[in-house]
Amino acid sequence: MKRFIMVLLFCLAMGMPLIVGAASYQLDTDHSSIQFKVRHLTVSNVTGTFNKFKGIAAVEGEDIATLKVEVAIDAASVDTGHEKRDEHLRNADFLDVAKYPAITFISKKIVKAEPGKLRITGDLTLHGVTREITVDLEGPTPEIKDPWGNFRRGATGTARIDRRDFGITWNKALDTGGLVVGNEVGIQVDIEWVRK
Repeated sequence: MKRFIMVLLFCLAMGMPLIVGAASYQLDTDHSSIQFKVRHLTVSNVTGTFNKFKGIAAVEGEDIATLKVEVAIDAASVDTGHEKRDEHLRNADFLDVAKYPAITFISKKIVKAEPGKLRITGDLTLHGVTREITVDLEGPTPEIKDPWGNFRRGATGTARIDRRDFGITWNKALDTGGLVVGNEVGIQVDIEWVRK
């Protein structure tokens, strides 16, 4: 955990120059989620979440093209609701959390899609490997003031990755064809930001 915190602080500190002069936001972890889905035995999907993460965002006024987002996830907080499976996901066959305690995403480019939607290109670092991915984002919403005087925005993002691109290759073949674990991983993030 201590190593994850050090990695997290480093990642967030590296991003601070990007947000000087912009409205900056802290990710509200109590009202946000980071989930994933992967095929199991070719017949169903296993879903999971990460329970510990932090993030910052910034935007210059209402110019969405200036949006910057950085998120760091504690890889050991993976949770599929099945402890034995979660321990397997934490070991060297999959996330290898002892060696790679943090999963990070740092945005690089924003492109407007259809109204109310964006495409965010950024670097995802997973299992010690960094690859560029694209996140389809619905939002961010206009800023609102909550009953306690805080200013908030929200967004929902989806992405798909091939876990083999990040060096996560463990699998077993089925006698009937196919694999125990699918290679494509679907990701969904539902995020609420609070202006700092």
